[in-house]
Amino acid sequence: MSGMSNQMSLVSAKGLSIRVGSQEILKQVDLEIERGEIVTIVGPNGSGKTTLLRAIIGALSPSSGQIVRAPKLTVGYVPQRLHIDATFPMTVARFMSMPRAPGKSACNAALQEAGVPDLSSRQMSELSGGQMQRVMLARALIGQPDLLILDEATQGLDQPGSAAFYRQIESVRQTLGCAILMVSHELHVVMSASDRVICLNGHVCCHGTPEVVASAPEYRALFGTGTLGTLALYRHHHDHDHDHDHDVHQHDHQSIDTETGKH
Repeated sequence: MSGMSNQMSLVSAKGLSIRVGSQEILKQVDLEIERGEIVTIVGPNGSGKTTLLRAIIGALSPSSGQIVRAPKLTVGYVPQRLHIDATFPMTVARFMSMPRAPGKSACNAALQEAGVPDLSSRQMSELSGGQMQRVMLARALIGQPDLLILDEATQGLDQPGSAAFYRQIESVRQTLGCAILMVSHELHVVMSASDRVICLNGHVCCHGTPEVVASAPEYRALFGTGTLGTLALYRHHHDHDHDHDHDVHQHDHQSIDTETGKH
């Protein structure tokens, strides 16, 4: 992992706006991603989640505002499910070595970290959905990134498969110390795995700990109230402490009490 100062955020966006043609996809987005934390972005379809990820990676330029990345920041990226032609022969080891070979030991270590140490000789086309996503995760981990970005990485997996994947993500965070930024529609599971949640709908509607965001009026207006009970169930054994700010900040600059969820 690159040795960077702990004094600055890995990524900082300030007043970030992105316009595509005449449409403003993101408006005045502020966010900070700190080393070692798991941050999830949730929001309805068309809310700008993937656009925000692409901007953070550097694939999109802001129309206004700025994104500041820590010097020598290394990023690993896990996209949505990859479709491999069943007639195209490619082993996991070959896939891991593209586009440049990192060395067999690095590939094996990454597969171990992703929880699939015995798949290197398997054909990519023969992998299950869960195995495929673990291999995609392993490929993203080869460079021991400072920031791991996952865009709907569990799409198509059943709920037990998704939960197992997110447990692996927590293990990766603990082992590598990297920050993790995720986008997912699986609100209950992915929020339970997060330190902070950002609710996006073209702008930041609210953000904070999962419990606080789930009780925020802006979040309830978008997703209803069903997340609250299930979230409590998932987080029953989630017993480690966080030092992050527990306030929720809305676009109208009001705040919500962290215990009651009231203004």
